[in-house]
Amino acid sequence: MIVFDHASVTYPGGVHALKDISLEIPDGEMMVIVGLSGAGKSTLIRAINGLVPLTDGDVIVDGVSVRKASGDQLRRLRSKIGMIFQTFNLVKRTSVLNNVLMGRLHTTGTARSLFGWYKPADVEIAMQALERVDIVEKAYVRAANLSGGQQQRVGIARALAQEPTIILADEPVASLDPPTSHVVMRDLQRINRDLGITTIVNLHFLDLAKVYCERIIGLRAGELVYDGTGAQADEGVFRDIYGRSLTADDLLEAPSLT
Repeated sequence: MIVFDHASVTYPGGVHALKDISLEIPDGEMMVIVGLSGAGKSTLIRAINGLVPLTDGDVIVDGVSVRKASGDQLRRLRSKIGMIFQTFNLVKRTSVLNNVLMGRLHTTGTARSLFGWYKPADVEIAMQALERVDIVEKAYVRAANLSGGQQQRVGIARALAQEPTIILADEPVASLDPPTSHVVMRDLQRINRDLGITTIVNLHFLDLAKVYCERIIGLRAGELVYDGTGAQADEGVFRDIYGRSLTADDLLEAPSLT
């Protein structure tokens, strides 16, 4: 379980990115966080693995206080938390398989990681991760030669190769077209359902969140303004989260005029 206990983050200059957030995320849940840019979505996700330090309150992950964790405790915690990024964060000059194997670095000795001498068991885990996102045929292709959607699926496979208990996806479809966005979200949904991995996703598009997730968290200016189901997230909820009425720019796919 992940517990936010009156968690706050204030950046230098006095910007309040998170304000007194309290919520619980049960094991195995898939949850989407929505809100405008600057609402605190990325800060909330990165507080879970300690990439953004809290200035008040705490985040408890599997009984471990992230704020009070020692360096060793934080490393062990991060080894079980897979991260998926908006910009993919792949090493473009090397192969897809090598990129996925980077998810095994926490179990690999220094010499092996420096020279890429991965154990056969690690290679098998990486190949299985690629199979999960239906891109195993690209294993020996350079990452630079993939489309954006394929690169993001490699990013998901890299996170899976960690054998995590939690996956954090920070705006994973922001750089993708609508059809590819659905592919990536279906991959994350299937991983959550098949493997029981707690999956937390940041999105801008409320309509996409409603399709793939039962629980939606809405943030506005660092404050929690909505915690409920997708079915309940109507126009009024949208105004609470976004501070205005819905426009076509807020939808992944504009409604048909016919």
